[in-house]
Amino acid sequence: MSPVTQRTYAQALPAAILIAGPTASGKSGLALALARDLDGVVVNTDSMQVYADLRRLSARPSAEEEGQAPHRLYGHVDGAVNYSAGHFARAATTLLGDLRDQGRLPIFVGGTGLYFRALEEGLSDLPPVPDAVRAALRAEAEGRPTEALHADLAARDPAGAEALRPSDRARVMRALEILAATGRPIAEFHGARTPGPLAGRPLLKLFLAPERETLRRAIDTRFAAMMASGALDEVAALRARRLDPMLPIMRAHGVPGLIAHLDGTIPLEEAVRRGQGDTRRYAKRQFTWFRHQMGADWTWTAPEEALGQARARLDVRSR
Repeated sequence: MSPVTQRTYAQALPAAILIAGPTASGKSGLALALARDLDGVVVNTDSMQVYADLRRLSARPSAEEEGQAPHRLYGHVDGAVNYSAGHFARAATTLLGDLRDQGRLPIFVGGTGLYFRALEEGLSDLPPVPDAVRAALRAEAEGRPTEALHADLAARDPAGAEALRPSDRARVMRALEILAATGRPIAEFHGARTPGPLAGRPLLKLFLAPERETLRRAIDTRFAAMMASGALDEVAALRARRLDPMLPIMRAHGVPGLIAHLDGTIPLEEAVRRGQGDTRRYAKRQFTWFRHQMGADWTWTAPEEALGQARARLDVRSR
């Protein structure tokens, strides 16, 4: 008997459940528990878990977990693809239509804020950048520090540069690419956007907010577990492909340090410390981003209280 037939609901279910939070905060476990409760489908909303190449290092759900409830948009992209929020929005829109036809509840879970924004607010309609323009800019940028590229952007687009961290290489390059392709600053395109596939629909939105020291320990412990389960072999296979270092997968937390170790430039212990440190800093940025960029309709909750709160909000009652 399906789990959903074992429950009664005092109110209609939302169109979707959204579960966000910093890395290693227990989001996937919560999503799986609710999927079992509600006969739902767990939908990846994490920019690294889309890649087939990094199951262990991106902490994708295990095969056993995937067997307990349907999981979608996990591991379906090759590492050579420059997967973006736009790709995610299109895939999620198609998937939502399919799940609606099936009468299944989508449970979006992950830590990529821009993906969640795409589901409701939509994304800016940025123009495509020709491959030749992108390749030329990346060839010019190779070997140059990100701060120097940021200075180039500031000279041509001061407002665009001011909105970006000088160390954010991916976004600095994106702004330079738009400028080179169109002759216009990227900010001119930010106003135009198509609403996302969940715009205006009833949603349950949870942000898991663990205590900071608890999260720090969880991040370090999980990275060590990733290493024990074969993360170094994953990165060795990725390194052998000699992909463009600007691709998102090549900047995944842990990848640069482990490649440096495989190249013989740093010991393994240092590579692990770098991966753990990068992940902790990323978790801090996730807290900041969601606090300032997402609406007040998100419920912030301690991970250990989240399942009970969700069940209460949904008014799920055992027969």
